[in-house]
Amino acid sequence: MKDLFDAFTGQTAADSPEAQAHALKLACAVLLVEVMRADPAMDVAERQAILTTLNQQFALGSDESDRLLELAAQTAKGAYDHHRFTSVINDHFSQGQKIHMVESMWQVAFADGHLDAHENHLISKVAGLLHVTHGEYIAAKLHAKQVFLPANS
Repeated sequence: MKDLFDAFTGQTAADSPEAQAHALKLACAVLLVEVMRADPAMDVAERQAILTTLNQQFALGSDESDRLLELAAQTAKGAYDHHRFTSVINDHFSQGQKIHMVESMWQVAFADGHLDAHENHLISKVAGLLHVTHGEYIAAKLHAKQVFLPANS
């Protein structure tokens, strides 16, 4: 059905490599922004954790990561589900990269020094959509907590 729709709209499954790379970066950024938005008390530390992750994951400069973060924030506001973002990640990331993505989401959640229940629920939901096992999910959480929280204590 999707292929039929794409045929009518002129979209193809084989977008240019640049378009695919941009879609992957945006998908990752949107999921990180969603973690920040899940906490009613958005914090500067969470924003910085997203920028750090984007810089490390995609070797972006600060201007590029700032622009990507702004685009992700706008995209997240209009998103009605997470499937379109997780499907891009599932298509392009290895299992190890998906686990690292979940860990990055935990780092954003822990950046302000506490974990909100909405952040916890969102990351659990996204981990399931990324086909990350419960054990991998817990290991990513513990690693992010061990690495990130002592710096804020």
